[in-house]
Amino acid sequence: MLALNNVEVMYDRVILVLKGLSLAVPDGKIVALLGANGAGKSTTLKAISGLLRTEDGAVTDGSVELDGVRLDRLDAADIVRRGIFHVLEGRRVFEHLSVEENLLAGAHTRRDGNRRSDLESVYAYFPRLRERRSGDAGYLSGGEQQMLANEPSLGLAPMLVQEIFYIVRLINTERGTTILLVEQNARVALDIAEYGYIMESGRVVLEGSADALRANEDVREFYLGLSEVGERKSYRDVKHYKRRKRWLS
Repeated sequence: MLALNNVEVMYDRVILVLKGLSLAVPDGKIVALLGANGAGKSTTLKAISGLLRTEDGAVTDGSVELDGVRLDRLDAADIVRRGIFHVLEGRRVFEHLSVEENLLAGAHTRRDGNRRSDLESVYAYFPRLRERRSGDAGYLSGGEQQMLANEPSLGLAPMLVQEIFYIVRLINTERGTTILLVEQNARVALDIAEYGYIMESGRVVLEGSADALRANEDVREFYLGLSEVGERKSYRDVKHYKRRKRWLS
């Protein structure tokens, strides 16, 4: 199990971003981490994957653990070897390498000899990548580049978002892959997650099962854009939430 226990993260030794954050991701489960821009979601992922050091950040209190082993004491390469990978936001591909070379580059730490079989598994989940396997990644469409990077939804058409999230859930159910899903699209995230956390200002302010969060009046209004009777509301109608925030009272 992946666990963050009262984690504080500071940048440049002065900027406190995470303020006693705790969450858990059980083995084989999908857990959603939701929140507005600036809530601390990306910093949370970097605290797990060891990428804070590249930005003069550090875990200054608490612990990040995988099956009882302190990840916050390891460098990023050691963390990857323990089976944790961090999918960064955006279409981060090596544009001048082929699709297959990109995939093999992502597996360069593997030492178990199963890279070829895993490559075939990727092509089974993403048949379009098999079709483009020898072409330069820079010539893929935006959606195909995000399939290559496994970036679920940034800037994609709704139908493609649904397709990629379906594949994410399929990977979880068929291979038992544990997933911490950080996503702006709360609706689709809660559709495939079993549990969720909502962050604001570096803290978890609400957590619960996906069903409970979907039914929560504040989540429905602030993150799903629905009124109390289930009608769609515009951002203009709900922007007053910063003055209310019942879950912080």
